[in-house]
Amino acid sequence: MRNVSRSLLLVSGIAAVLMTGCAQKVKVKALEPAEIERAAVTKTIAVSEFKSDSVGLSQKIEAKISATKLDNTPYFTTVSRSDLDRVLKEQRMQNSGLMDEDKAVEIGKLIGAQALISGAISSTSMQDNSYRESRRKCLDKKCKRVQEYTVPCTKRTIAMGAQIKMVDVAKGDIIHGSTMQESADWAHCSDDSRALPAKADGLEKLSNVIADKFVYKLAPHYVYYYVVLLEDPDLEYSDAQKKNLEVALEFIKHNRYDRAEKLLADLMETTGGKSYVAAYNLGVIKEAQGQLSEAKDLYKMADELTVEPVEEINNAINRIDQAIEKRDRALKQIAVK
Repeated sequence: MRNVSRSLLLVSGIAAVLMTGCAQKVKVKALEPAEIERAAVTKTIAVSEFKSDSVGLSQKIEAKISATKLDNTPYFTTVSRSDLDRVLKEQRMQNSGLMDEDKAVEIGKLIGAQALISGAISSTSMQDNSYRESRRKCLDKKCKRVQEYTVPCTKRTIAMGAQIKMVDVAKGDIIHGSTMQESADWAHCSDDSRALPAKADGLEKLSNVIADKFVYKLAPHYVYYYVVLLEDPDLEYSDAQKKNLEVALEFIKHNRYDRAEKLLADLMETTGGKSYVAAYNLGVIKEAQGQLSEAKDLYKMADELTVEPVEEINNAINRIDQAIEKRDRALKQIAVK
């Protein structure tokens, strides 16, 4: 009997997962603040050439900062490398890679930058390790007899480290400093066509990864997530109310939030404002439209209408305050000129 009970619980658990996986969802686009807040409010940036930079990491960072956009509008202004080189030459300064704060402030003021990024490639390495992999081959057409054997293989690990520093030109202090390490593995066996990359090719890939990760921290950005809708009536719906919910969900599936909103509002009215399914789904629409305060009110209404916890509503209540806080922080960062 105990085994039967366990089996039933397992089947129920699997069914619940499958039902959640098949539930209709809405894709939400949410604005989040930059991880490095002070970087986000320094809108004019210069990037100096890094020390020992054989892979062009500084140029990659500069290019990615220039390409950073929010709502199709460039977020940063970058001071051209030619202007930076010209000032260094005029001032008879040597670029030593990782600049101290005083030098960064002096240069930044001369070229009109609010922040200056400098750095150095601190380490690069490549290591090969040999190993063997098992193989099997059929000795007859029906594969009743099988031969097992091994083949020689090589795993190549390429690693790179970089020190990056961002200095506030006006305050003369470090906005952000980090040592970033990246590595990647490649494998090749004697019976495959995969080629191991040269060290320079591996470092090229790793430098792009480091540049992406560093620049991603500097500006506000959008993230995307999915929110599950409630599809089953929570009350004794009439046939017309069931149809309203069904059609509203269909409109949501086609991103017709205008029509879905009217249908769900009508469902709220005809149920005397007692349907948490209607209130919650309206909240999801508002969240997807970026109207977070309205979404919060609707989620709270839905929560108050429940007689026991509903996972989707609990998730929404926990999520929406964080979404509002992150959006407001991001908007403050954007507003700084």
